[in-house]
Amino acid sequence: MDQPDTVRQPGQEPLATQPADFDPVPEARMLLRTVRAGALATLAAGSGHPFASLVSVATAVDGTPLLLLSGLSAHTSNIAADARVSLLLAEGGKGDPLAHARLTVIGRAARSEDAGDRARFLARHPKSALYADFPDFAVFRIAVEGGHLNGGFARAARLSREELVLDLAGAQALAAGEAGAVAHMNEDHADAVRLYATALLGRPDGPWRLTGLDPEGCDLALGDQTARLLFPRPVAGPGELRAVLVELAKAARAKTA
Repeated sequence: MDQPDTVRQPGQEPLATQPADFDPVPEARMLLRTVRAGALATLAAGSGHPFASLVSVATAVDGTPLLLLSGLSAHTSNIAADARVSLLLAEGGKGDPLAHARLTVIGRAARSEDAGDRARFLARHPKSALYADFPDFAVFRIAVEGGHLNGGFARAARLSREELVLDLAGAQALAAGEAGAVAHMNEDHADAVRLYATALLGRPDGPWRLTGLDPEGCDLALGDQTARLLFPRPVAGPGELRAVLVELAKAARAKTA
C-alpha cells in the first residue's frame, strides 16, 4: 500500500514508527543495481501529461541510471523538450505487488557520449547489442536529484542524491580499470564468479558473469537473472579490489568444501 508522507528525511534515522531493521540507503542502492527494467515517466511534449513507458536499465560505476533509448520513441522526444524524468524500479515477486520494495528516482535525463556508460549498459543487457549501433539509438544518463523508497508496509524514506549515488572521489583508479577487471574475471576466473553467485549468494548454478564493479560491490548476471555481491569493505583501487575478490573466492570455496 502507499505510504503517508510522514517518512524519513535525507540524512535522518528511520522514524520510530518504522521497523528498527529498516535501513533505506543500502536497500535503495540494491534496487538501483539489480532491477533490469523500470517505468520511465517523462512529460509529454505539448500537453505536459505524465507519459510512462517501460525501459531497460543499467547503472554507471557510481550508480547513475543508464538507459538505451531510440530517437524515434515518444519518451526521447519528451526528454528533448523537458529533461525532467522519474524512474520507478520494483523488485517484484510472489503475492501482493505492493508488499515488495520499489524505488522512484527523480532527475534529468541527457544523452551520454561516455564509452564506459555504453559498455556497462551492454554488459547488463547483451542482447541490446543487436540494435545499440542503430543511428537512432543512444545511451542516456539520469542525473539523480533524489528519490523515494517504499520498502513495504511502514518502510518508506525520501533519499537525497548523495544517498543514492556513490561519490567516486578517491576511487578514480578503480573506475578507470573497471572494464578491464570485469573482462579479466569473466575470462580467467569464471569459476570464482560462478562461486560468488552460488556459494555466497545462494543463486542457481550456471555460467554467471560479472557485469560491473564499483567501490561497494559487484554485479552479476545469468540470462535474465541478476545478483549483487557486496564487498566486506569499500575498495578504492585495483590492489584493494584484487585482494577483496581473492578473499571472497576463498570464502566461497570454503563453503563448498
